[in-house]
Amino acid sequence: MLRFVPGAICALLFVAPARAVEPFPTSFKIQTIKTNGTELYVRVGGQGPAVVLLHGFGDTGDMWAPIAAKLASNHTVIVPDLRGMGLSAHPDTGYTKANEARDISGVMDMLKVDKAQLVTHDIGNMVGYALAAQFPARITRWVVIDAPLPGVDDWQAQLVNPKTWHFNFYGPDEERLVAGRERIYLDRFYNELSAHPEKIDEATRAHYTALYARPHAIHDAFEQFKAFPQDGVDNRAFRAKAKLTMPVLALGGEKSYGAHMKGVLDDVASNVQGGVIPDAGHWIMEENPHGTANLVLAFLK
Repeated sequence: MLRFVPGAICALLFVAPARAVEPFPTSFKIQTIKTNGTELYVRVGGQGPAVVLLHGFGDTGDMWAPIAAKLASNHTVIVPDLRGMGLSAHPDTGYTKANEARDISGVMDMLKVDKAQLVTHDIGNMVGYALAAQFPARITRWVVIDAPLPGVDDWQAQLVNPKTWHFNFYGPDEERLVAGRERIYLDRFYNELSAHPEKIDEATRAHYTALYARPHAIHDAFEQFKAFPQDGVDNRAFRAKAKLTMPVLALGGEKSYGAHMKGVLDDVASNVQGGVIPDAGHWIMEENPHGTANLVLAFLK
C-alpha cells in the first residue's frame, strides 16, 4: 500500500517544512515519478549528460543542492528522495536495496535517460551498488561516499561496531521509543558521527527532523536497516557474478571511513580510485560541502 496520494504533490508542497538547507536553483523542476510500484519525489535540472545523486539516512535529496547547482551547467542532474524517505511515497514493502535500485532505474526510464553518472552517500551507496551491479551498462562512473556495503568487505565488523548500533535498531517497540522524539534520535547521528557537530546547524536539524517526523517516515527508515541481511545476500551474489568495471571514486570523510572506503569498493569493483574529504566526519555535505563538491566534480569531469 502506498502512503502517498497521486496528484497530491501540490498539497504536499504547501505542508512541507520550511527549507533550512541550501535551496536548489529555481531552474530545477520537481516531478513525482511513478516507478516500480511506488512514487518518488524527484528534482531535475540542467542539461547535458545525466548524473543521479542518491542520499542516505538523516538527509534527503536536499543535501545535494550545492553540488547539483554546480553540475547543472553541463549535466542533467537527477535528485530523487529514496523510497519511504523525504517527500517520496511510503509503501509498506520494497526496502531491499536491489529493489530500490529498480526504483531508480525506473526513474531513468521515465526521464528517457539511458546512461548516467552516479554520486551516492550512506544508504545511497547501497542502492547505488545494487543499481550498478544490476544495470552495469547504464552507470558510466560512480562516486561512492562514506558508508559500507552490506555483506561484503568487513561487514561483520560493522555489525559489532558501537558507532553503528543503529544497524540493528528497528521494530515496533523501537518505533514507539523514537515517536515524537525524532529530533533526539537524529541529533545522536549528527553529534556522534561528525567531526564538527556545530556545522550541522539548528536550521538544518529542524529541517530534517520535520521530514523524518512525517507519518510513517521513521518506520520506513528502519525498514532500510531491517533489509540489510537480505542486502548482504544480494550483494554477495552480485559480487560473485562480476566485479564492476566502470571507474569508481571511493571517498571517506577524514574523521569517518576515510581511506578505508577504497578497500570497501575494491571488494566489488576493479577500477577504483580512493580519496579523503578533509576536515569532515560522516556528514560530508554539511561539514565540508566545498571540499566534497571539488572532489566529485573533478572525477566526473
